Amino acid sequence: MTHSQVKSGHNRCLQILSDDEEIIVREIELWLKEKKPQDYSLAHERLQLLRNLGNAVFHYPSIKDTQFVSDTLVNEHRLPETLLSFSTASHLLKTPSKVIALRSFLVAKFHVFSLFSKLTEGNDELQKPAKNIAYSVVFTLMAEKVYFSCLEDPHFSDNTKSKLADDLISLWDSGTDPRSIRHLMALSSLWKARDSAPPSFGTMDGNTELFRISIDMGIDTEWEDFLKEGSTNDETRWALEEFLFGLSHEEILQVRKRLERYGVTAVSHDEVRTYLDSKPIYSDVNIEDPRAIYDFFIERRDTCTLRKKVRAPGPLHTLEEIYLKYRIILEAGYSVY
Repeated sequence: MTHSQVKSGHNRCLQILSDDEEIIVREIELWLKEKKPQDYSLAHERLQLLRNLGNAVFHYPSIKDTQFVSDTLVNEHRLPETLLSFSTASHLLKTPSKVIALRSFLVAKFHVFSLFSKLTEGNDELQKPAKNIAYSVVFTLMAEKVYFSCLEDPHFSDNTKSKLADDLISLWDSGTDPRSIRHLMALSSLWKARDSAPPSFGTMDGNTELFRISIDMGIDTEWEDFLKEGSTNDETRWALEEFLFGLSHEEILQVRKRLERYGVTAVSHDEVRTYLDSKPIYSDVNIEDPRAIYDFFIERRDTCTLRKKVRAPGPLHTLEEIYLKYRIILEAGYSVY
């Protein structure tokens, strides 16, 4: 067999999109070709570019098949430490090309399926799955951050970290994370519940918002158990407050102090921003735009990172990180200690 034949055979083995995604893409293209020929051309072109990018990305070898990462000899017993060496943006040039390329592919995939979602407006049978795939990309990008968070957590055992390192590499190798897909419904429910119960602020204790969200989450024993365990943990409560109010821990304390100082018993949604000295740190969230969900997550995570550096009080992890870590431990039966 010639080199070109081997290469051709390898190309056929690459799976850029999952089987389910391929079915959805086919149905969308057929519908666009019949109903919106001009939009079909655009969609087909963008899809082809995504496939070309995917072919390049998935030709990169797995991290486990790479002898050196960041000029460090890959040692399977020290893999978690190796992966953490390029967990931050400041280590961009130490990050393997496979990882950088995969992130670019995920962003491109998000844009393609967001485009499909827009072009199929009015056809719920096609728009909904396209939008769900866009959301799954967002949660996959978030899952990568959660894996890094787990790997740097001193409470996780070395054995657990090794398993999580394997899972993270699997994410980079395939472009999907089976675990985040399984937990997608839980996170989606959490976000939908938050959206249906916008913060009323009131006394700023968060009980009203939490009660509404818990009702909208429905019968979810894992969420209830998570709340029971987290209710006595300051970091979980603080992270939950940031998620509920859309304000930073520092801003929440600032508003509470003003309420106490002036003897105000409650504050409205419109008033709360006048209690702050400057524009709120976090952006407003529009659940209909997956990018806004990711932005809000990253903004809170960046603030958490800053607190770690300056050793400031407040949550050091986002609610999504804490909740997903909880579910990871619960589902996989990992030993934390």
